[in-house]
Amino acid sequence: MPDLLSILLIAIFLPLFPMSMVFNALLENIKPNGLRVLLFILWPLIGVLIAINSEFVIPGWLLPLALSTSLLYAIRLLTLREVNQWTGFLATSTWSLLWLPVIEGNSAELLYGFAIGMSVPLVLLVLLAAGLERRFGAAYTGLYGGLARTIPRYAGVLVTVVIAAVATPLFPTFFFMLDMVVETISTTPSAALVLLFIWLFWSWAGARLIQGLIVGRASHNKIADMSIASISFYSIVLIVLMLGGIYLAGAIL
Repeated sequence: MPDLLSILLIAIFLPLFPMSMVFNALLENIKPNGLRVLLFILWPLIGVLIAINSEFVIPGWLLPLALSTSLLYAIRLLTLREVNQWTGFLATSTWSLLWLPVIEGNSAELLYGFAIGMSVPLVLLVLLAAGLERRFGAAYTGLYGGLARTIPRYAGVLVTVVIAAVATPLFPTFFFMLDMVVETISTTPSAALVLLFIWLFWSWAGARLIQGLIVGRASHNKIADMSIASISFYSIVLIVLMLGGIYLAGAIL
């Protein structure tokens, strides 16, 4: 029973269905952007902290449940239009995969590195969604388009952040996914195949998100673009994130 309670507690922060609904319900009801940012930063770190300090026998059903949870939310991404909800579902899909290195017994340093590397692009997406809400009153794909024409600086940053979030080289989540595929392909080929499908759905959903916001005819003419100071902030964070991805790759290899 103590083992099951530990697993259920960790499953809230490293989401396993149906406990994964806790995070998304909480995100739905949190409006201040500062609290949303804290939520995205702290949630997986709490899960990793509990997992590291818990001693329990890992049951065999955890791996397929983690993969199923991630795949479920990856598929759901394709139907979402609200950017904050999209970000929350992507977070659920990525964080649930942290069970794989937990099961493999990876070091605490590597687990924290994975969690932070996954979460930083999501935090940036929360901030960018707040920018859409300030400019347009809502952050929905398809509600307004042509951002590449009306606010090109913002559009360029948004595209880069989405690319970072869906595990594209040289960002940390890419090396995480690559490591998990390599680790599972010899022992559990079916798990590696599911990981590849998850990766595919992330990329597909990211492309749909970008298409729904960036391309098309501009629906607004006089919209304030992103300031140079904001571009500098996002650029620095993304560069640090890429360097972190390269460092993570070295630690994995």
